[in-house]
Amino acid sequence: MKPLKDKLKSGICTKEGSRSTKNRKAILEAQHNLCFQQIGNEMKADYEEHDAILIACCMMQIKAKFDTDKGLNFIQQYYINQGLKKFGEDGKDAVDKELRQMLLRDCFTPKFVKGMTVSERKKAQSAMMLLAEKQFKKTVKGRLVYQGDGTHEWLLREDTASPTALQEAITTTCVIDANKGRDIMTMDVPNAFIQTYMPEAKEGEDRIYMKITCMMVQILIDMAPEYRKYVVLENRKQVIYVRVLRLLFYNQFQSDLEAKGFVFNPYDPCVANKVVDEKQQTIRSHVDDLMSSHMDPKVNDEFAKWLNMRYGSIKACTIVRGKIHRYLGMTLDFSVKGKLKIRMDNYVKNMLEDFPIKFNKDSKQETPAGNDLLEAGKGKLLNAEYRQIFHTTVARGLYVSKRARLDIHPTITILASRVQEPTESDWKKCVRMMQYLFCTLLYHLTLSAESLQVMNWMIHASFAVHPDFKSHHTGGTLSFGGGAAQVMSKKQKLNSRSSTEAELIAVDNVVTMILWTKLFMEWQGYLIEKNSLYQDNKSAILLEENGRKSAGKRSRAINIRYFFITDQIEKGNVKIKYCPTDNMIWNFMTQPLQSEKFCKFRDLILGPQD
Repeated sequence: MKPLKDKLKSGICTKEGSRSTKNRKAILEAQHNLCFQQIGNEMKADYEEHDAILIACCMMQIKAKFDTDKGLNFIQQYYINQGLKKFGEDGKDAVDKELRQMLLRDCFTPKFVKGMTVSERKKAQSAMMLLAEKQFKKTVKGRLVYQGDGTHEWLLREDTASPTALQEAITTTCVIDANKGRDIMTMDVPNAFIQTYMPEAKEGEDRIYMKITCMMVQILIDMAPEYRKYVVLENRKQVIYVRVLRLLFYNQFQSDLEAKGFVFNPYDPCVANKVVDEKQQTIRSHVDDLMSSHMDPKVNDEFAKWLNMRYGSIKACTIVRGKIHRYLGMTLDFSVKGKLKIRMDNYVKNMLEDFPIKFNKDSKQETPAGNDLLEAGKGKLLNAEYRQIFHTTVARGLYVSKRARLDIHPTITILASRVQEPTESDWKKCVRMMQYLFCTLLYHLTLSAESLQVMNWMIHASFAVHPDFKSHHTGGTLSFGGGAAQVMSKKQKLNSRSSTEAELIAVDNVVTMILWTKLFMEWQGYLIEKNSLYQDNKSAILLEENGRKSAGKRSRAINIRYFFITDQIEKGNVKIKYCPTDNMIWNFMTQPLQSEKFCKFRDLILGPQD
């Protein structure tokens, strides 16, 4: 079988211009597609540091226990043949349930090949039945999907992908909910992707078809005998062509909410608000996973009724009420008044179970990284098996480090830059981090807000700390009062000649999130009165406040874009303040702290523990 990469390149290399850029992205997407990574090693690809967070988002809500002959993969998802061997009768029931729902909801209709155009038949993609075990319910889920890797030539990504709520938006709105004491409700829409109709093709446009193949042909015929007459042979295999009749769920859901009077936040298209009884109701959507909050529980009751009437006619929507909710792989705990606790204990436990080195009750590790964290990798390169384990562990760690375990975020950031060629010393660093997680398994993030109109940012740059002695490191945190609502730890891409210039570049690295958070909060109805940015470098503060006027001979080479912060200060969008170095949490995000100083800053970032 010709490798996927070669197939894609042969069909794409002749394209030019913006379409070429899109197709290069298509290649990258196909390389990281979960389905193709199960076919064989030739389909796999390593990711770079800037791709890591995007790839890690694929972990949401999927159990991390898939074994391969080359190590461990964080997603337990199987093709139908493999899944039936793995899950047995539970797998058969899942396939049967998924196909019956497709038929019941009229998701597709069979078509005779002679009624299709040559172009439509060429564009038709195979259907894939994937089986996975749900993490919390321990049930097997079947999902019939359209193999989309062959559609990049004629479908734009905007036409095939649904937006999802930013993690920063989810965290920030949940802090608001905790501060206001709102009633929380989480919802799961069944078969969301197949509950929206696809508009009729315009004259001259091709209709979208899908090919049902292999054992699914017989299963489908057993359920709907009328499909037998549509069976054709292709390469000695039975195939049924069906016309796809459903479109993206997000487009329909957005229209439905707008019809009910909701207004979407322009700074996150998956957050919508509506004033009900003079109080704000907020809806967050991550495809089919929804969260609603309002001061009055009856408002949530009414929304749940509407959601079931609109999307739960065949199977009722899953509605969860109370103070504790499982949402997007996180456990959100609103039990303590005014506080939000974000836990991912089970997620971390699964990481430890899948890690080849096991720890016991005598294991002790106070910090996730030693003083050698930023040093270049030493020793031999890891073999293929351990390189895959290293890769998987880091990817899973990235996901948890931006949600519940911010204390390992600086360590994970550095390890993510080593996944292409990890060495023996990098492996030791990874083992140390996992041992730390074992010793702090129940640690979590606790957030609270003293005022929703005051934001405190702390930003710092560590000068020449990377192995090349030229690169610097940016660290930043945001707090509304208790705990860190946002963190950043990243290597600077621009070399500079002084710590002052590095500090200015660090601010530029974070300024986008500073302004985005302010605009997002104000659209939610909370006018930011104080947006403070704390630093310990007085020379950098002068540059930021005065711009080029305070630039000396050593600073004149800085690109003008790094004085963007000066304009924002003049407009009143942010205010720079000085804070002594020993009081700054930012050091936690730029260098591997040890002993008492690590514990002190960790407690400030994670907030109180139970």
